[in-house]
Amino acid sequence: MPAPVDPGQLRLLALIQELGSLTAAAQALRLTPAAVTQQVVRAERAWQVPLVVRGPRGAKLTEPGALLAGHGRTIDAAAERAATEMAALLGHLSLRLRVGAFQAAALHLVPPALIALRHRHPDADVSVVDVMSIRGLDELVARRLDMAVVATWGPAPALPPEISPHRLLHDPMVVVLPDDHPLVAATPPGAPLRLERLRDESWVAILAGHVAREQFDRAADEAGFTPRVRFETESYDVAQALVGAGSGVALVSRLALTDTPGTTHRELIRPRLHREIHALTQADTALTPLVDVFLGLLRDVAHERTTTWHEPPASG
Repeated sequence: MPAPVDPGQLRLLALIQELGSLTAAAQALRLTPAAVTQQVVRAERAWQVPLVVRGPRGAKLTEPGALLAGHGRTIDAAAERAATEMAALLGHLSLRLRVGAFQAAALHLVPPALIALRHRHPDADVSVVDVMSIRGLDELVARRLDMAVVATWGPAPALPPEISPHRLLHDPMVVVLPDDHPLVAATPPGAPLRLERLRDESWVAILAGHVAREQFDRAADEAGFTPRVRFETESYDVAQALVGAGSGVALVSRLALTDTPGTTHRELIRPRLHREIHALTQADTALTPLVDVFLGLLRDVAHERTTTWHEPPASG
């Protein structure tokens, strides 16, 4: 088996061939001529053939030396390409931001943060994809996303060590009712309701099997009734539209409220259902600095949204 090749020897021979002397090569490498001579001697000992012919006018390579120098130039060229491509990649990564967000976050949190980001970094390379919360973590782990905005309705799932969670907001669930509902007339604006007072209502609910539906069914059971679900949907927007059409009442996250015509909402006093919204990122974001910038902007937007949540709900 041949001895391992020292790339440094090949590159030195290429430099000697290019500059024509050991002294010039030493200056280029910021070494003493003696140090370069020692490296040549070691190379000739390793290859067991003369590689450099020294003369009064400099140094020339032997045929074996010239062959090795050609490979040295190949190494130098590859190193230059590597430096160029790495600089281009790091430049791209410094401007790249790939965000995945569930629907309500994509509608109400991400757009204002994107506007602010564009003002700060107009050359940012941003992409946004609608991703269900249950898929966000997988997309992030697979590095198809730089950030995933997700919602959880119960205990937060365990995260791998390379992923960091960043809490954005506590998103309470509220009851959306037709604005002419008897409970609306019987309670002052802003007065919360108990879930048990809605036991006889027709419900527009999230599809069975979704964690939000599981939360609702569990809460109804604890309140002592089985909800009459007349309509099922994956979308809080659709749920509010159906309530506005008089088809029933619905539990909707506060973030997803759209003030659909013909509807109003009331907070729940018992039980206080909610979901938590987090942004998930890689633990190390050094290569994608826009992630940290965007995270700060999302937190600002979330804070601005929640400051309005204590205002009395509009009716009509």
